[in-house]
Amino acid sequence: MSGCFELLGRDPASRARRGVLHTAHGDVQTPVFMPVGTRGSVKAMSPAELEVLGAEIILGNTYHLFLRPGSELVAEAGGLHRFSGWEHPILTDSGGFQVFSLANLRKLEPDGVRFASHIDGTRFFLGPRESMKIQRDLGSDIVMAFDECTPYPATVEAAAKSVELTTRWETMSREQPLGEHQLRFGIVQGSVYPELRERSARAITALDFDGYAIGGVSVGEPEPEQFKAVEAAEPFLPEDRPRYLMGVGTPRQIVEDVARGVDMFDCVLPTRLGRHGGAFVGCGDTLPVKAGRYAHDFSPIDENCDCYACRHFSRAYIRHLMNVGEILGVRLLTIHNLHYYLGLMRSIRAALDDGSFAELCARFRA
Repeated sequence: MSGCFELLGRDPASRARRGVLHTAHGDVQTPVFMPVGTRGSVKAMSPAELEVLGAEIILGNTYHLFLRPGSELVAEAGGLHRFSGWEHPILTDSGGFQVFSLANLRKLEPDGVRFASHIDGTRFFLGPRESMKIQRDLGSDIVMAFDECTPYPATVEAAAKSVELTTRWETMSREQPLGEHQLRFGIVQGSVYPELRERSARAITALDFDGYAIGGVSVGEPEPEQFKAVEAAEPFLPEDRPRYLMGVGTPRQIVEDVARGVDMFDCVLPTRLGRHGGAFVGCGDTLPVKAGRYAHDFSPIDENCDCYACRHFSRAYIRHLMNVGEILGVRLLTIHNLHYYLGLMRSIRAALDDGSFAELCARFRA
């Protein structure tokens, strides 16, 4: 269904775009960051807390929900929205990246991947038909086509074969039935080779998906290669469809990739860093709150932040919680980090609205 994305404006000095994505469970203002709820839950957070933070859309993982509790059970519960208590939009990835990460436990076949569960070694088969069926059961608003995530490094020959396989699988994904309300996004691959990124983008856009993702990044490549991958694919993506950069990234990467024309992002960094005792501050710096030097520091995580953690607690207290294993410490750092990311996206959108995006970019680049 074309028409799900409304382009509201552009930055005159870059490729940055301001828009709104229309879904069955509500509109999503873009550029947007999607907190990752791998197993149907954003780690340490309740749906109500995510709403307070201003999250508009979250991400769920097909592979993990397929293994546990099973997509049939989720369908029986009324879909992932009802099962998880999240009433707003949900994007589900196809499971392709997780199968990619099981390199030693998988076997590629023409119609999918045969792999061993990382939980107990049980053998499964997952391909475009199976992935689309699982995501149909989950009832997500945005369904990702099943692709083959190209590893890094990869020779040009191996990357070309991956593009060919991805095109085959995404063609099959496009043919599978979904729920009436579900949008379907295609994924561009091609590793670090601009000519393959262009070839993949042209092939995938010819299939007429509702939106397009740039995949195969954040797999170990240097940061400049990630930017080049976006620059190589973006010119060949339709102007009237949303662009999603999968698995990215740091705050500075997000700002840079918005400037390159990306509309949607997801990343585990804010929740993962929180679980390990770190906090995002300033223009993407990280503060190791768990470090000993903060044992007597009674200031908030960030003097300029108005999140719940910063308004009520000190670095010293949160450090104490982390060091004695109290779950509240993880929760407070996660709240802060998600507040930072979602606040960053609000700042980006406001800067695009008022014409100050170039100044925002300059602050992060400095």
